[in-house]
Amino acid sequence: MNAFSSRPLPARPLALPNILTYARIAAVPVVVGFLFWQSIFEGPLWLRWVALVIFIGAGVTDFLDGYLARAWQQHSSLGRMLDPIADKLLVSSCLLMLAAEESVRGWTLLAAVVILCREILVSGLREYLAELRVSVPVTRLAKWKTSAQMVAIGFLIAGEAGDRVVPVVSEIGIGLLWASAILTLYTGYDYMRAGLRYMIDENV
Repeated sequence: MNAFSSRPLPARPLALPNILTYARIAAVPVVVGFLFWQSIFEGPLWLRWVALVIFIGAGVTDFLDGYLARAWQQHSSLGRMLDPIADKLLVSSCLLMLAAEESVRGWTLLAAVVILCREILVSGLREYLAELRVSVPVTRLAKWKTSAQMVAIGFLIAGEAGDRVVPVVSEIGIGLLWASAILTLYTGYDYMRAGLRYMIDENV
């Protein structure tokens, strides 16, 4: 873990990478709304395809905002704060909606609970270490974990509509969700171990 730079990053609220992050946050209620309309109000199945397209678009912004921030040297304190929040809002809201409509049910709920608990745990750890001016870098495995979660949720959003095209879409989504839950446990432990090691060293 590296200490924060003594020179703070600018906020850059209107930089394109941050605008893309805003769009990802704005996509959360839209995706949830379409899923709610289709499942709770028994709307047409094409609503799930609309929700999936918006979800995929939100996922693409997750790649683009980081890429553009690096390519155009537009790193910002606002982007550093909002980017992980946007990811967690999107993943958590979709998992809760999928659980409510029972696309995620039974034992698979445990996978969703593991993912949600890890996100809360790591967020709290990051906040604590930020007060100590210690950054927790995002590992490559953590990025793979986020990608696996997004793909799993995408399959589950397609759900019944996808099953009518390829009968195993929902099963693939469930399998990928379990795989991402396992990665979540490992990366969560990795973050916790790094945080605890720093806290123990500070108190010695």
